[in-house]
Amino acid sequence: MSLYAPLARAFAQGHARDIPDLLSDAHFAKDGRATPAAVLIAITDVPRDPQVILTQRPRAMRDHPGQVAFPGGKIDPGEDPVTAALREAEEELALPREAVRVIGTSDVYHTGTGFLVTPVVGVVPPGLPLVPNPQEVEAWFEAPLALLLDPASWTTNETFWRGANRRYLELDWQGFRIWGVTAAIIANLSRRVSLEALRDAA
Repeated sequence: MSLYAPLARAFAQGHARDIPDLLSDAHFAKDGRATPAAVLIAITDVPRDPQVILTQRPRAMRDHPGQVAFPGGKIDPGEDPVTAALREAEEELALPREAVRVIGTSDVYHTGTGFLVTPVVGVVPPGLPLVPNPQEVEAWFEAPLALLLDPASWTTNETFWRGANRRYLELDWQGFRIWGVTAAIIANLSRRVSLEALRDAA
């Protein structure tokens, strides 16, 4: 049995309704920049315990050093979000784009640093021989989809940033700190694809 069909049904059902209070950091983006970007939420095709592929950025990078992220980056001219997300995943992890069964795009997340990030959800075979590009990825790992979509897994913290208090979600998984933009994108997706809906669609 494949995860694709039940996940696609749950995804479609969750995106058929309006949710007005999704997380956003748009109010922190003060310079007016709105750079389109895309990330791939790659979910392994293991119906009983699907995993989500995540990366850790090199600690020497200028932007967001050492942070956990989805494979992704800026959308190049002439690309749509799906094309960009698949290209970036291939560049960062040697994840073959033809191995991804795309389900769809989820809610755009406006980061405080001025990026408009479109999450692209897709299903991939388990056990892909991923090879991280050391210039962009220090490590990669998998985290259970059920854990990520469960609101009880997350801790809410607060920090003072750009002249205001910013609340953010955080989760530690096997020594990896998942927080910030990545956590917010997951939280928004959990409003669209609940564990209950996924189980009911199976």
